[in-house]
Order: sequence, then C-alpha cells, then structure tokens
Amino acid sequence: MKHEEAFYIGYVTKTRGLKGEVQVFFEFDEYEKLDFDVVYADMNGKLVPYFVASAKLQANKTGYFNFDDADHIDKVQPLLKKKLYLPIAQMPERDDSEFFYTDLKGFMAVDEALGKLGEIIEVNEYPQQFVATVIYKETEILFPLNEDFIVEIDDAEKILTLDLPEGLLDIYLEN
Repeated sequence: MKHEEAFYIGYVTKTRGLKGEVQVFFEFDEYEKLDFDVVYADMNGKLVPYFVASAKLQANKTGYFNFDDADHIDKVQPLLKKKLYLPIAQMPERDDSEFFYTDLKGFMAVDEALGKLGEIIEVNEYPQQFVATVIYKETEILFPLNEDFIVEIDDAEKILTLDLPEGLLDIYLEN
C-alpha cells in the first residue's frame, strides 16, 4: 500500500507491559468508527501492515493494541513513535455539511494584505489549534487556522482567504 491510498489515524506513543501491547494516540477525530483489522505503520517511508489481534479504545483519544506475531515488548519496540494509517476505503462516510480544518489541505491560501501565499500542503492538529503549512517565497511557513484569521473559505474555488496578524510571516522570512 502507498501513502496516497491511506489516511493517517495516529501514532504509537509507548509500549505497555511485556506482552507486546502498545498505546496509540489517535489524531483522527472519529477513531471510534474505524475498523482495526489491519493498521499500516510508516516504517522508513513504507507502509508495513500489522494485523490487529485486539484493540481496546479509550475515551481520551487513545487505544491499546496487540498485534499478531508480536507477543513480546522487543517485537513492538520498532513501532514506537511510528505513524499509523488505514486504507482510504475504510474512512468513515461523513455528512456533506461537515467541514474540518483538515479539509483545507490543497486549498490556496491568500492573505488580504500580502496576496497569494501558496497551496496548503499540510494541516496539523495541535492541542490548542490547527496549523496550516505553506511554502511562501521558498520558505516553509506555519500559521494557525482559527476564526479570528479566516475571512472566507471558498469551497468551489478551493481558496482560503486570511487576515493574518502583521509580522507573523516576517518571523519565517528574516533569515
């Protein structure tokens, strides 16, 4: 499986006990709707399948997993901090009216003062907010996605119009 055929669900945070159990932190919002027969771990750029023997989901966006043929802590050690994926075909259907900040990936970011910034190449969720990444003037810049900065989202044209605070991009461009 290739990365284009999968979607990111979270990463392995730590091992638990000696029998090969791992804790997974979910960054996918509706993780409780996912089917965990097989998860794919990003091992040096390749998606490697891990067949799930058991999965116990918790309310705090975590879960405990055991994998087939991984019955000892030494066998799951290479999974620590690795990103996990599922096939796109397993992504839960959602209502057309639902919108997530992660849907902005691929949109053109345009600032009212500076003009076109570039295509949003990544949207990451952090504990307090979502952050978009664009390449502007050959430099990777990050900016928060929140209602205070977003002027308009044109879904048809895939344009995100922003009013970013003055000086925010200067932090990245001063070097």
